[in-house]
Amino acid sequence: MEDLATIKGNTFYRMAINAANKLEEQKEYVNSLNVFPVPDGDTGTNMAATLKNAVSEINGKRDSDICEVSRLLSKGALMGARGNSGVILSQILRGIARGLEGKIEATSEDFAKALVEGSFSAYKAVMRPTEGTILTIIRAASESAMKYKDKGFVKLFSNVIKSSEDTLAKTPDLNPVLKKAKVIDSGGLGLVIILKAMFAVISDDIMDVEFKGDDDAHAEHYVQEDIDHFDIKYGYCTEFIILSNSNSVNEFKSELEKIGDSMVVVDMDDLIKVHIHTNDPGLVLSKALKLGELSRIKIDNMREEHRHVLNIQKEDALAEASYGSKDLAKENQKYGFISVAKGDGLLDIFKDLGCSIVVEGGQTMNPSTEDILNAVNAVNADYIIVLPNNKNVIMAAKQVLDLTDKNVTIIETSSIPQGITALTVVNEELSLEENIETINEAISNTKSASITYAIRDTKIDDIEIKNGDILGLIEDKIDYVGEDYFEALNILISKMIDDNSEFITIIYGNGLDGEDVNAHTDEIEENYPDVDIQVLKGDQPLYYFILAVE
Repeated sequence: MEDLATIKGNTFYRMAINAANKLEEQKEYVNSLNVFPVPDGDTGTNMAATLKNAVSEINGKRDSDICEVSRLLSKGALMGARGNSGVILSQILRGIARGLEGKIEATSEDFAKALVEGSFSAYKAVMRPTEGTILTIIRAASESAMKYKDKGFVKLFSNVIKSSEDTLAKTPDLNPVLKKAKVIDSGGLGLVIILKAMFAVISDDIMDVEFKGDDDAHAEHYVQEDIDHFDIKYGYCTEFIILSNSNSVNEFKSELEKIGDSMVVVDMDDLIKVHIHTNDPGLVLSKALKLGELSRIKIDNMREEHRHVLNIQKEDALAEASYGSKDLAKENQKYGFISVAKGDGLLDIFKDLGCSIVVEGGQTMNPSTEDILNAVNAVNADYIIVLPNNKNVIMAAKQVLDLTDKNVTIIETSSIPQGITALTVVNEELSLEENIETINEAISNTKSASITYAIRDTKIDDIEIKNGDILGLIEDKIDYVGEDYFEALNILISKMIDDNSEFITIIYGNGLDGEDVNAHTDEIEENYPDVDIQVLKGDQPLYYFILAVE
């Protein structure tokens, strides 16, 4: 096999698309390696969705320089990042783009150094890096690449693949959690699949690679039910990118402020991302042309869209979109809140508690950074507080901070009960700093639990678990394995409650009978007469119950 001294943008384009296609094909296998046997094994799904969004940015750009292909990949991955694994993957691609910056084509030495940058960016993105994960794999890949940096791409990639696979096999020895579950790291496997698919383009000389994209990408997930379309002050949502590194961005922003609202202008390297609601899109575009060439222009008539949305039955709207409050597009508020949740009842609960927008998502359906950014763009408030309500959404939410000039705070709520608690303690009269302190103290005193089912046979902490068993988890630790979710409910409450407990919240999921739940709750009230118990219909999928004890 003849080795390659350099690769051009066309080759890297094919490498990226082949990687996205292969990961999409094997995402369910990656998901199956989830350590916990609960239905949230979405590492493969998140990585595949992130990479799919990345290659959608380069689709049709096969003749671009390698620096441009890598830059667009990085941009698409950042916007489409889902879950912790997707965010880490986006940072790997971001580092690679930084390493290939300014390159028309890349030598094997260039690419090796770019992998080192990818490893550095990935580690930097994680507050407490854990070994035996995707981080270990990218570091091993970059170290191996540097050893063969001047040997040509076939030699380099051959050794990168061998080192990555050897390291992946050792991940159970590096991570006690993986060792107990007797599995290799799922995120690490996803990265190995990507690297092998990239190498296949070089080694097998694959020329005809087409992106197998689809239309399942998340749209802007929010609905404004109770506003009249004539109340929308500025009727056209206008979005575009300016290909420019102009020094006149601040002046441009000042001009736009006079002709619209909900404005977001983000200066990213050699492009400027613009979002604004206006009544004169042509004038906005005319002003933008003074800064540079325009790309990806998107203009939506919000009044027309709103009329269309209101003709859809509420059931269908809730199934496909998140739920916005009636005051969302009216006068500026001091505080605006964005929560992540799934289930008709939970959407209503968060709306009633004052959320401007609820982004639909959670377990098995982590929203992307762009989903959350779109929600941020739609909220008209001095301070915007985002409640991820899931530990696998927090990293994607944090990426928004670099993509907007709005005042956004991410509160690291890792469960639905924490998100509900956060909203109940907010005081509009307090400063942002005082509210953040109050919220963090309140959620630290909120004990969360959930009841779901096992999706595979496994053994954790010497506990035998069979596919289909009912599982009760307190703060992500399995505390019940059995056959009865009401029994699980009793046991979890008994373990969570103490002499200081005052409130119990029981949120029941989709498919459960409310009368049965209330009848069982009456029995719980008899056991704990000094504790206030509230029962809420959440309609959440996958989880029979979500619990909170405060």
